Amino acid sequence: MTTIRVLVGTRKGAFILTSDDHRRSWQVDGPHFAGWEIYHLKGSPVDPQRLYASQSSSWFGQVIQRSDDGGSTWFQPGSGPEEGGSVQGESNKFAYDTSAATGKPLTSHQWYDGTPHPWEFARVWHLEPSLSDPDTCYAGVEDAALFKTADGGETWNELAGLRGHSSSSDWAPGAGGLCLHTIVIDPSNEDRIFCAISAAGTFRTQNGGATWQPVNQGLHSEIIPDPTAEVGHCVHNIAIHPDRPDTLFMQKHWDVMRSDDGGDNWREISGNLPSDFGFPIAVHAHEPETVYVIPIESDSLHYPPEGKLRVYRSRSGGEEWEALTDGLPQEHCYVNVLRDAMSTDKADPCGVYFGTTGGQVYASNDEGDSWTAIARDLPAVLSVEVQTIA
Repeated sequence: MTTIRVLVGTRKGAFILTSDDHRRSWQVDGPHFAGWEIYHLKGSPVDPQRLYASQSSSWFGQVIQRSDDGGSTWFQPGSGPEEGGSVQGESNKFAYDTSAATGKPLTSHQWYDGTPHPWEFARVWHLEPSLSDPDTCYAGVEDAALFKTADGGETWNELAGLRGHSSSSDWAPGAGGLCLHTIVIDPSNEDRIFCAISAAGTFRTQNGGATWQPVNQGLHSEIIPDPTAEVGHCVHNIAIHPDRPDTLFMQKHWDVMRSDDGGDNWREISGNLPSDFGFPIAVHAHEPETVYVIPIESDSLHYPPEGKLRVYRSRSGGEEWEALTDGLPQEHCYVNVLRDAMSTDKADPCGVYFGTTGGQVYASNDEGDSWTAIARDLPAVLSVEVQTIA
C-alpha cells in the first residue's frame, strides 16, 4: 500500500496530511512549531522519514529543524531533541565564506553611522534535499546565497561561487526581498544544479556549486533598460522532469517560459492563459510534457483572474492550456498561491496539490480533472511538498 504525505508550511506552523493511494480520506497532523513561520518543509527522496523544515520568526530569527521519523518528533541539529523550535541564541551553524573568492566583503548591511556589520540573512526560503544522501541538503536564503550541509544540518557551509559571481552587484530585490527561492537538482547529474533568485534570474552550476553561470537568454523584462541583459530578471519558479532533465519550465514575473537545452535558451509558452503572471509551476510525475500553473491577475493584484480559482494544465508542453475548475471556487475567490505551494505526487494517476493564502489545501487524485479541499482553515499556506511512500 502506498502512502501519500503532503507537507504543508504555513504562517503559523507546519501540518502533515496523510492518505493512502486512493487519496480520498486525509488525516491532518499539526500544527508543528505552532506560531512560527514555516517557509519550507521538504522530505528526503531517499529516506521518507527524513524531513527538513525552515522555521523562522521576526522575534527569534531563523532555525532549521529536522525529523527522522516522518514528522512525529523534531529537533534542531546540534542542540538535541526539541518540539516547537529554538531561540535565536541556539541557531544553527551557518558558515559564511569570508575568503577573497567572493570578490566582496560580507557586509550587505550598515549601522546608522555608516559602518558595516557582518552580512546576515533574513530567512531560509527553500530547502532541497539531495537525491542520493539524506544527510545532504541545500538551503537558499535571503539575501541571496546558497548553503549546503553534508551532516544532516549540523553545519552549513556557503557555496560562495554563486554570491561571488561577477554579476552579483547587479542583483536587486524583488517585492519579497533578494531571495534565493528555488533549487533544482538535475536527476541525471547531481553536480548540475539550477537556482533562481529574485530579482536576478536563473543560475546553473555544472560542478556541484564551485562555479556558476547565468542562464537567462530569451527572457525579457520591461523594467530592465537593456533588453539583452541576462541578469536582473525576476524568476518566480522553475521545474524539471526526471526523464527529461534538459527541459525546464519557468514561471516568471510575467511570462511562462520553456528551455530545451538546460537553460541556455528560453522561449515563451504563455499561449492562451488568461494571465501569464503567477508564482508556482509543476510538472506531471509521469508525463514530461504535462505542466501545471496557477495564474493570478497581475503583479499588483495577487488574486485569480475574475475571482475564479483555476489551475491551468498543458499536455503539450505549453502550446495549449486548459482550465481545471471542477471543485474549485468560481466566484468571489481572492486568494493567492505562492511559489512553493504546488506539487505533484508519483502515484498513478498523478496527484496534484496546492495551498492558498486563505488556508485551503486542494488535492486532485486524477491529474487535475477534479479537486477536493483536504484542509480548509489553516493559516496562510507558504509551501506544499508531497512524498509518495511505497
